[in-house]
Amino acid sequence: MAILHVEMRFETLKRTVPFNVILPVEKFRGPYPTLYLLHGLTDNCSAWLTNTRIRMWAEKSGLAVVMPSGENSFYLDVLVKDGCLGDFGEYIGRELVDMTREMFPLSRKREDTYLCGLSMGGYGACRNGLKYHDVFSKAAVLSGALHFYEYPREWVETSGNTVGELMNFGDLDETVHTDRNPAWLMEQMKPEEFPEFYVACGLQDSLLEANRSIARKLKEAGASVTYEEGEGGHDWIFWDTYIQHVLKWLDYDSTAK
Repeated sequence: MAILHVEMRFETLKRTVPFNVILPVEKFRGPYPTLYLLHGLTDNCSAWLTNTRIRMWAEKSGLAVVMPSGENSFYLDVLVKDGCLGDFGEYIGRELVDMTREMFPLSRKREDTYLCGLSMGGYGACRNGLKYHDVFSKAAVLSGALHFYEYPREWVETSGNTVGELMNFGDLDETVHTDRNPAWLMEQMKPEEFPEFYVACGLQDSLLEANRSIARKLKEAGASVTYEEGEGGHDWIFWDTYIQHVLKWLDYDSTAK
């Protein structure tokens, strides 16, 4: 098992950023199927390593895992007054994938390339799984922060705007018909273009109805969707449990190795 911490400059972000990589080199040979795993709001590229057993499960299953830092971007293009702080969507959906394939023995096949995230990262996995559907064959959403276009505006602007993240989306009335809205992206796609989706949320999570809504819209648009609910809130106890469900859904069941 190799765990690598990399810091390098990306053109899409116009700066140097870190990411972590898990490679199961001791038991498996590349090219490795690869999971790009996105963290949540206020966290960084070490969150999954620190708070879950993803290292152990990757080692047992033979799956490479790439964990980038998305800052508080929601994995979108982050606009500022006189320019762009970074196009985190293009970074996740194109440049990071291309660069890590050059650096490590990762599979270059779409069918071996997956995207997953929790909360903010769940939104990022949903939106970028749709936008970059030619890159990712499967996308998993855990407790996705998908409320911006799914919940009443008052809730979004108060309970759903904990650190000012609403600024990433701009005027919701104007951006509802743009690629910031996953439902709008669905409308632009043919059924055969969709990645397969996995969506899960805790029954005590305030974002439960938003995740139910997105799963329903994905199914209505023609996507293959596996949806699960279970006891739990918006916390690492739930995510540590359900990332195992994601690996089984991807057909990398570490308990079977």
